[in-house]
Amino acid sequence: MPNPIFIALFFPLIALGVAVYFIFWLVKKDQGTEEMKRVSGAIREGASAFIGRQYKTIAFIGAIAAAGLWAAYYFSGKPVLGWQMALAFVFGAASSAVSGIIGMSVAVRSNSRSAAAAKNSFGEALSVALRGGAVSGLIIVSLSLMGIAGLFEIYRLFGYEAAKIPSLIVGYGFGASLVALFSQLGGGIYTKAADVGADLVGKIEAGIPEDDPRNPAVVADLVGDNVGDCAGRGADIFESTAAENIGAMILGASLYPYFGISGILFPLVLGACGLLASIIGVFSARAKNDADPMTALNRGYFVAAGIAAIAFYFAVKILLGNMWFFWDGIIGILTSIVFVYLTQYYTEAKFRPVREIAEASQTGHATNIITGYSVGLESTGLTVIAISAALLGSYKIGLLSGIPGGGIYGTAVATIGMLVTAAYILAMDTFGPIVDNGAGIAEMAGETGKMRETMDKLDSAGNTTKALTKGYAIGSASLAAFLLFSAYLTEVHIQIVDLAKIKVFVGALIGAALVFVFSSLAIRAVGKAAFSIINEVRRQFKEHPGIMEGTEKPDYSRAVDITTRGALKQMILPGVLAVAVPVAVGILLRAEAEAGLIMIGTIAGILMATLMNNAGGAWDNAKKWIEAGHLGGKKSPAHQAAVTGDTVGDPFKDTAGPSLHVLIKLLSTLTLALASLFI
Repeated sequence: MPNPIFIALFFPLIALGVAVYFIFWLVKKDQGTEEMKRVSGAIREGASAFIGRQYKTIAFIGAIAAAGLWAAYYFSGKPVLGWQMALAFVFGAASSAVSGIIGMSVAVRSNSRSAAAAKNSFGEALSVALRGGAVSGLIIVSLSLMGIAGLFEIYRLFGYEAAKIPSLIVGYGFGASLVALFSQLGGGIYTKAADVGADLVGKIEAGIPEDDPRNPAVVADLVGDNVGDCAGRGADIFESTAAENIGAMILGASLYPYFGISGILFPLVLGACGLLASIIGVFSARAKNDADPMTALNRGYFVAAGIAAIAFYFAVKILLGNMWFFWDGIIGILTSIVFVYLTQYYTEAKFRPVREIAEASQTGHATNIITGYSVGLESTGLTVIAISAALLGSYKIGLLSGIPGGGIYGTAVATIGMLVTAAYILAMDTFGPIVDNGAGIAEMAGETGKMRETMDKLDSAGNTTKALTKGYAIGSASLAAFLLFSAYLTEVHIQIVDLAKIKVFVGALIGAALVFVFSSLAIRAVGKAAFSIINEVRRQFKEHPGIMEGTEKPDYSRAVDITTRGALKQMILPGVLAVAVPVAVGILLRAEAEAGLIMIGTIAGILMATLMNNAGGAWDNAKKWIEAGHLGGKKSPAHQAAVTGDTVGDPFKDTAGPSLHVLIKLLSTLTLALASLFI
């Protein structure tokens, strides 16, 4: 077999080449009518303006964090570790930022092209949207793998032993996590503030459709789909692959006497093979005009997963030589499939939970909220069972390998298995905002007939893919959290975390409280940012009555600017809190208390994120089911109650919930980077 580092660098280069091919293929596609081009241009301009301002803010925060990381080690008497951590941090943060920006840039250029392709055929429109999403997935995973493999080789050139290098590059994961947190927070606050403002004033007060061009907040809402679901989720997946690969490499280093360097580089080889599997999956996702789009998308996913399983077999056989770990990888792949179906059950309108919420809407707003929240609470049960089964199964199989420490390494392999198709999953996720934007552009441009029918059908599938990706993200975050927690215990030389110790109990209590306070700040931030956009839309309707009559154009740019300023202002406090609290606990209460914070904070975060993701998705699809003509249809009392539930669920599923995925891993990557300071 070729050198593992060669595979970890060469396969991502192939994937980047395919991404470039998709970009050239996309830009040749028709953008539609002049009005469609105008609307798409406004979305692109607004998204670029937000991302530019957001990343300037993140860069300033990142520079402070890098300097603090270096200073912490320098003044602790470990200056060599300081520059290594700071270099890896900057590299990880920059890679995360670049991947998010590139992915979003392609997405905002794919929206009108997907809508224009809908005039030709349903299959072409689906391919345009999925390939636009695949650009994001391939670039993000490729940059993550190349960054880690490149750092590994750089430190080897400096003469460091292979078994020690993974601990030196944990700063890469921390940098990626920090950028992901602020990117997801800022994008999530923006998208939901705009969405809430557009819905409350447009749908409820003015009684106009969701993407009506008379609504001043509609462009801001469409921009939000890109900065939240594309750039934000892209940064989330980037840091997931980075953090989990580094954690698995640290555990592989602890088994160096058994596997040598192969055990360390195994995660990177599998990730590289997963890229090729995802590419084949994207080419396999084709649909005929009368097909269900989810059938084509799921076909691509199963093709990617099947090829990844084959790659697992040969990689384990050649690199590890112990086939028990192959079955750990299969557990990871199967767990990802289980999470896809679990999320479908709780968020698709054809199943009981969403139907219950819709039926409860007939008796008013309060019963809609009560039922939706109970669905979110209920969904944690099956989620925990799936996570527990995956961890216990992979641990037990790892023990059968007969290698000391094989059980923990088995859970690491299962985590890698869940992430091996990350590029395809991200392509499905970015597919959602592309077709959502495409449907909005078609409506704003006054398009009717076949195009609108096709885009509405794809938009419905896009809502499902976005929900599925959130389920996948929380599942992978859950397995990764245990993996990173195990890596932290290895770094600080702790075997047992004793919650009966007062300091450890206090640290654990703080970890749980951090999740709740962070969620509160994220949800409240949406409310505060939405307040400004709601007042702006009301002002424009009042001062310019010609807007509703169709004789005046709304001021879209002002609404975009107000939402941007509000989102960036509100993202600072929860982001800083997420970093400051674990650092303070580690310094004041030391390593074991920090372990308690990670352990209980992770458990609370998994449960809270599951509740918010599934409740929010279920509220959204209950509203859409009613809008499809059930229980009185649009403008009925049930629909009004469902709109309220959807509005409550928006910051749950698109701001606080996804941000908690990142927080869970940030707790571990941050403490891994600073582990030697807490001992």
